[in-house]
Amino acid sequence: MSLKSVQRKRQYDSPKYRAFWKAAQIRLYLSPKHRFSEMKKNLKNVQFHDSILSTIGRTPLVRIQKVNKGCKALVLAKLEYFNPGGSVKDRIGVEIVEEAEREGRLKPGGTIVEATSGNTGMGLALAAAVKGYHCVFTMPDKMSIEKIRLLRALGAEVIVTPTAVPHESPESYTEVAKRIVRETPNSILANQYYNPRNPDAHYRSTGPEIWEQTGGQVDYFVCAIGTGGTITGAGKYLKEKNPNIKVVGVDPKGSVLREYYYTKKFSPVFKTYKVEGIGQDYVPGVLNFQYVDEVVEADDKESFLMGRRLAREEGLLVGGSAGTAMAGALKVAERLPEDTLMVVLLPDTGERYLSKMYNDDWMREHRFLVPERITLRYIVESKRGTPGLVSVDPVTTIRSALDLTSQHHVSQLPVIDKGKCVGSVDESDLMSTVINTPSMVDAPVSKVMKDPFPLVHKDEQVQSAVAYLSKTYPAVLVEEDGKIEGIVTRYDVIQYMSR
Repeated sequence: MSLKSVQRKRQYDSPKYRAFWKAAQIRLYLSPKHRFSEMKKNLKNVQFHDSILSTIGRTPLVRIQKVNKGCKALVLAKLEYFNPGGSVKDRIGVEIVEEAEREGRLKPGGTIVEATSGNTGMGLALAAAVKGYHCVFTMPDKMSIEKIRLLRALGAEVIVTPTAVPHESPESYTEVAKRIVRETPNSILANQYYNPRNPDAHYRSTGPEIWEQTGGQVDYFVCAIGTGGTITGAGKYLKEKNPNIKVVGVDPKGSVLREYYYTKKFSPVFKTYKVEGIGQDYVPGVLNFQYVDEVVEADDKESFLMGRRLAREEGLLVGGSAGTAMAGALKVAERLPEDTLMVVLLPDTGERYLSKMYNDDWMREHRFLVPERITLRYIVESKRGTPGLVSVDPVTTIRSALDLTSQHHVSQLPVIDKGKCVGSVDESDLMSTVINTPSMVDAPVSKVMKDPFPLVHKDEQVQSAVAYLSKTYPAVLVEEDGKIEGIVTRYDVIQYMSR
């Protein structure tokens, strides 16, 4: 053996080289699991979570400084949109799933079914994604499209049901969910409205967090009431710590919970409302009014406008139910002394409502956003769902014009020729003409038309139209960029202003 071969053999047999080769084998050939196990020895100072589920909770308190102008009390908002799924319902989702696993009701490959307004579905879907389960959710049709898309993005199946049906109706989202469980093998109903894990989750997390974050100095806890789990669980914990703490529920106008709290009676008529995720037409099983001292009310308009104010004035992009909670809380806070500490729980993120409460067109359509300067544009847009501009040309017969008024339920018709209004006809005048002179029924409208309707720009204030409408004209035409866009009648103005 040559001298070089001997030297090379000694080099390869050296402890230093063997250690180098072993490290190379670990990096190149061992499985990812083994490589990670080896790597962990050198990552003692790296901080991370084993899964997204361990990031739930420990949401911050933030001082409210602008929307509460005039209130002496210190108002703190507990921002539940800091949870990974964007809402307070993350807290109960993982609790419900893990309890079902412990009890053996939820087995590998199983299906989680729930009736949800969206947020509980997100909490359950997060847990299901991590743990490998399938989800099927039923949702009322008033819920935002963002919620449906988010749930489907996490792999859930979403079934939309009617909103305006009684709770016990087979078409209601709660009853449809029960039917799906009966028909689906190896499935469970999360049953947030009756599952004791719902308030238990808040008793173990939300309540203790508020107590610790305020150093035990909290005087008022305010929460919108949905399933009742949050206000029951957190309220119970806080009152056990200090019986003098006041727990206030906020109920959307149209729900039965406030009335039931004070009278123990239900209104015979359930009124629908636009705020999502809170309020009921019955009392959920997990809601315990024993821990509630007062229930106040806030309507849709108060809720949405307050939610928008929280975003624009406080930088808190929250949902409509958060607006409800804050609107109700401030009704209480305005009567409280300076040394009072109030915590208001804001349930979810506003990113789920970009197509609704943060959409100016949607807000105007539902009469929640009233501009300081009302223009004809708003009145034209409020007529969506009705026929657009129904018109005739000069050669249209009186018979055809009468057919149009009957078909579209309109009284006035502009006469349009080459994009310009050259005259106008009125249903009553047309009928009088035919009655008095039957032979005129097939005559062109140009024979009986009156002066054209005034033309007003779409961005002119409504007073510009009223100046015409209150005199001799029954309608005005609305134009934009030189094109006639619509017609506004006296009735349209009255309808818009009355709403």
